Amino acid sequence: MYPVSIAIDGPAGAGKSTVARMVAKRLNFLYVDTGAMYRTVAYLCIAHSVDATNSQAIIQMLNQHDVTFQMSDDGFKALVDDVDVSVQLRDPKVSAHVSTVAAHHEVRSRLTTWQRTFAKTQSVVMDGRDIGTVVLPDATIKIFLTADVEERARRRQREFCKNGHDVPLEEIIQAVAERDARDSSREIAPLKAAGDAIQIDSTGKSAERVVDEILSLVEDAHVG
Repeated sequence: MYPVSIAIDGPAGAGKSTVARMVAKRLNFLYVDTGAMYRTVAYLCIAHSVDATNSQAIIQMLNQHDVTFQMSDDGFKALVDDVDVSVQLRDPKVSAHVSTVAAHHEVRSRLTTWQRTFAKTQSVVMDGRDIGTVVLPDATIKIFLTADVEERARRRQREFCKNGHDVPLEEIIQAVAERDARDSSREIAPLKAAGDAIQIDSTGKSAERVVDEILSLVEDAHVG
């Protein structure tokens, strides 16, 4: 049987990572957090004072470091030169740089290659903004997950607080709205639902409820 792939796309704060991780666990699939990959690039730009708008400088930086990703009991981990930097990826400063680095064709090409390697030999649940449209256009099941801006901002605020960062809700709402605009309007792999994606609005829903909806779709498709 060929590997099964479940693509979950959507804007920042829609709950993609939480839901994707839970779906993968229920199905015993590999969870691939593509957002963490882009966050790793943004983190490296900050750590090494590399201009996030300079794609050539970013690629040169990536060539100078051993960047790997792995799944563990604690979740999807990012390692740079064998050092786990997963916690640092949730810093608001990193969040502010993600859209900038993700807009570069060269960066996306490098990361897309990494992402596709996970899906070649094993069943995966992969979340991001262009999984169903670019990374895995032939995914078995495609989901576009969203929620209203204020709810997404509140979720992101709770995430920041959990990691020790106190950020005003109004500031996060503005940042989320601005990122929506950047992600949706960029020329390379813009945020949009694939034509055959099933849209799920998670506003007011628990992660468990959304997971059950997706698992129902998996069951109806007779995969997993």
